[in-house]
Amino acid sequence: MTIDNINLGDKPVLLAPMEDVTDQAFRLLCKEFGASMVYSEFVSADALIRSVNRSLQKITVCDEERPVAVQIYGRDVASMVEAAKIIEAEAHPDVLDINFGCPVKKVAGKGAGAGMLKNIPLMLEITKAVVEAVNLPVTVKTRLGWDHENKIIVELAEQLQDCGIKALTIHGRTRSQMYTGEADWTLIGAVKNNPRMHIPIIGNGDITTPMRAKECFDKYGVDAIMIGRATFGRPWIFKEIRHYLDTGTEIEGLTNQWKLDVLRKEILKSVEASPKGELGGLLHVRRHLAATPLFKGIPNFRQTRIKMLRAETVDELFKILGEIEDLL
Repeated sequence: MTIDNINLGDKPVLLAPMEDVTDQAFRLLCKEFGASMVYSEFVSADALIRSVNRSLQKITVCDEERPVAVQIYGRDVASMVEAAKIIEAEAHPDVLDINFGCPVKKVAGKGAGAGMLKNIPLMLEITKAVVEAVNLPVTVKTRLGWDHENKIIVELAEQLQDCGIKALTIHGRTRSQMYTGEADWTLIGAVKNNPRMHIPIIGNGDITTPMRAKECFDKYGVDAIMIGRATFGRPWIFKEIRHYLDTGTEIEGLTNQWKLDVLRKEILKSVEASPKGELGGLLHVRRHLAATPLFKGIPNFRQTRIKMLRAETVDELFKILGEIEDLL
């Protein structure tokens, strides 16, 4: 599969853009385990124009993580165009992605992200203007529609394609669903199988196992898949999926000890990369540890999880992981 002139290989598996998750340290870790392309946290166009430090940090990329996409969101043409030009000039990512899918109230409620699904003319105007403003390949990530009565993605996909985007990622839920219920892949498949569509279609939503990843490729015909929340505390999921897609067998040798060592590595990388020091890095990474499937099934684990989420130093957290290791 290619996005413009970027070759991502056969059946690529991408790391989804996620706020307060996909910082550079985590992107590099997922890349190490086989992610075909990684995405930044989403960046507010308005904040980037104001040179807010946090936004400038988000658009920092390095050669080791390429191909890499930077994602922006906003609610008016002028700011989105200006932000796109800043990213092209300062970050030089391989892809510029537009977020029309974030469902959270502070974004969608102000008309940005998935809020654009209620204003399709503006969505298309922004998309066309950004495509024309930069020399980067521009892509879009969105949802099926605003709610159950307005699943407009099949028609919308054609309209976005006409704006000049080079790929489209579809999360198989409406905005009103947020992250509840099951992702509906039938409409993602309908977009892919529309004979008028010729850009790559990337499917996203509820891919948590290598078997499900293969099913999404085989059943719905998508060009690529994108993994989001299933990476929490499990960056090795890319290694599991890649092996299964390439061989048809489940990977062996990823022991609990090996996985725990990966989590330790993730902690250290997060602390090293944090502009807020040790505690800032731990605050960022602790949500991953709490969500990892590695600890599921350990009896009476609640108190240990609370201790883990309250740890304020690497030594303290590593000591708790050592105690967990004896339980695995």
